[in-house]
Amino acid sequence: MPSNDARNLLHVAVPTAAAGAVAAVVSAVVAGGKGAVGALVATGVVIVFMGIGLYVLQRVAKSLPQIFQAMGLMLYAAQLLLLFVFVAVFKDTTLFNPRAFAITLVVLTLVWIAAQTRAHMKAKILYVEPESSAGDKPGGKGHSS
Repeated sequence: MPSNDARNLLHVAVPTAAAGAVAAVVSAVVAGGKGAVGALVATGVVIVFMGIGLYVLQRVAKSLPQIFQAMGLMLYAAQLLLLFVFVAVFKDTTLFNPRAFAITLVVLTLVWIAAQTRAHMKAKILYVEPESSAGDKPGGKGHSS
């Protein structure tokens, strides 16, 4: 992963992990140990799912920039659908508190999207090709009459 991609992932994953830690503490206070486990599982699910999505989206942007927007929309729709599937599958689990899991999953997804938006707005992305060196300019060559 190039350094810019890793830096972007870092700027998004760290706030999400911090919010996950806060959610685990709050869930532990409200729902006990199973609430904390549910929040930690949700934190892992969000970071893994959204991290894979960000990685795929960055690869598509580099190799197929013409389908970047469509891929981004499809990817976010697929991620949200998979997160809803996770909530539905684990709604009756006894391994952790499903309510803490679901609430943390939704909150951390929103934190991830907000952090990704902020990271993208803060990134210095060139949208104009910089001018090439002086040797490539058409002026100054040829006969001067």
